[in-house]
Amino acid sequence: MQFSLPSYAKINWILRVLGRRSDGFHELCTIFQTISLCDRLTFEDAETVSLTCSDPRIPTGGENLIVRAAEMLRAELGIRKGARIHLEKNIPSPGGLGGGSSNAAVALIGLSRLWGLETTGFLPKLAARIGADVPFFLFGGTALGTGRGDLIEPLDDISVGPMLVVTPNIAVPTGEIFGRYRAETLTDTAQEHNLSVCRAEAERFRPAAAELANDLESTVFEAFPEVARVKNALIELGAVNAVLCGSGASVLGVFDKQETRQTAENALDQESTWRKFAVSAVSRECYREELGL
Repeated sequence: MQFSLPSYAKINWILRVLGRRSDGFHELCTIFQTISLCDRLTFEDAETVSLTCSDPRIPTGGENLIVRAAEMLRAELGIRKGARIHLEKNIPSPGGLGGGSSNAAVALIGLSRLWGLETTGFLPKLAARIGADVPFFLFGGTALGTGRGDLIEPLDDISVGPMLVVTPNIAVPTGEIFGRYRAETLTDTAQEHNLSVCRAEAERFRPAAAELANDLESTVFEAFPEVARVKNALIELGAVNAVLCGSGASVLGVFDKQETRQTAENALDQESTWRKFAVSAVSRECYREELGL
């Protein structure tokens, strides 16, 4: 048995850091969106779990989230079967686009199918143990993420114009960025109030009319001025909105017309170390259809 599944990237329309929780993590309010840029995972029956990748820079051992997801699924359910998995890598890593988290979630979905498992109610909890962004990729489309970003509430899909993701050749250390960000310690009352405000903001959010926001931008831009230059370039080239993706280094630009995006993409050819991806939003219906959910 062999089959392939897409592993889509994400952007964050909004990323609010509400404060530091009592467990040391940060309380987040984010609106996730799957986009058309994707990796592809191929699954095949085997006696043991193994991973290969088209990009030799990507580790394929136990530190890879795909392998970690496979071994956790096997351990939790007492599975003795294995799998040969191949990753065709297109999403920049690192880049703030959730490539590793998406790969882990799709590994859980693909292996459940390969091994004939009934895991519908089980996977979100397992996904959250792998990484904070992983549960979102069991849903796709547009969704609100709270807690560490691991508590997912699907939202109505958002209609948005053509987009361009630009990734400079910079590795932004997520842990270091959160460590530099000055967040106050949350009380229980403040946490409940902030979540209420977060949900209200998510319900009325429209990317064409609202200011895209990422609380980590100033911290990232101070540490990596090149990332700030990417955002400024997108705005100067006609993006109606631009925002840092996750903790970076990728930046999203939203355009009102295909022609404007194409002109911007062509103009950025002079930046030899910036990768460019013309992308569109992937709805939840399309996402679930592509993954057979």
